[in-house]
Amino acid sequence: MQLPETRGEVSAALIEALGREPGRRRLPDTSLVAGGDPYGDDLQLALYVCYELHYRGFDGVDGAWEWDPELLRVRAELEREFLAVLRADVPVAKDVGSALDELVLEPVDADGVSYFLRDEGELWHLREYAAHRSLYHLKEADPHVWVLPRLTGRAKAGMATVEYDEFGTGRAEQVHAQLFANLMADLQLDTSYGRYLDAGSRQMLATVNLMSLFGLHRSHRGALVGHFASVEITSSPGSRRLAEALERVGAGSAAVHFYAEHVEADAVHEQLMRHEVVAGLLQEEPDLAPDVTFGIAATGWLEDRFGEQLLGAWRHGESSLRVPL
Repeated sequence: MQLPETRGEVSAALIEALGREPGRRRLPDTSLVAGGDPYGDDLQLALYVCYELHYRGFDGVDGAWEWDPELLRVRAELEREFLAVLRADVPVAKDVGSALDELVLEPVDADGVSYFLRDEGELWHLREYAAHRSLYHLKEADPHVWVLPRLTGRAKAGMATVEYDEFGTGRAEQVHAQLFANLMADLQLDTSYGRYLDAGSRQMLATVNLMSLFGLHRSHRGALVGHFASVEITSSPGSRRLAEALERVGAGSAAVHFYAEHVEADAVHEQLMRHEVVAGLLQEEPDLAPDVTFGIAATGWLEDRFGEQLLGAWRHGESSLRVPL
């Protein structure tokens, strides 16, 4: 994966430093972080780059950067800014049960991205959507693995069951990240890991950064469980609409299969997440309930912002990407 193009002072300083050896660089000053927009392109890209060092890294970047103390100091400041605005902006349900119940309610007048794509989306809309989502789906479920050592009992067993399914139940060709790469190939997109980072919007970066932030910190294990529950519970109906959208525009069978697979799999995952993972966690650690509800709420709130960005562009006949396909 190549280092991306910069999007401001913070990401520029970080990316320039990563091109050198640890200890022979100048990282961005934390005052730049404090003065930036936590939802903006610059800070979201900088945070994404920091996190990517814990996944597959970047071509030509020394692996020692992953645990460089000064880089972790910068990352911590980026995380503080991001979490602070989320906690200030995101409305949170009164309890976990209410938050989970809200996830399965679909208004009769719903008009989100999957509805748009099913009813009127064109092939170019679906290609753009896949390019955005590739920033997560080509490492699908990877951010959630970090929570496993932090769980016990029912929560651990349930989470491991869901993850085993996400990783293809032992079959490399069925790993969900590979299934998404097959979808991209059907849509004539580049399947290289991280290929569309420069094209991805700040709203998309934020959705991926949220799960990395929750996953990398033991203190956010409750929020990570809430996040993953939100993803799995809402996935099945949205995946059905996306499969119908791909069928309608004549996409290939592999493209349709990715979402068709999620319709069935995530219906099962919903029950596991609700009754084993969430319930099991709160049985062991009831004090984490506010963190679970925050994880659910923050996930939905950032997804809504991403959806608004996509639909705002598409309904004006414009591209939602920063860089054309």
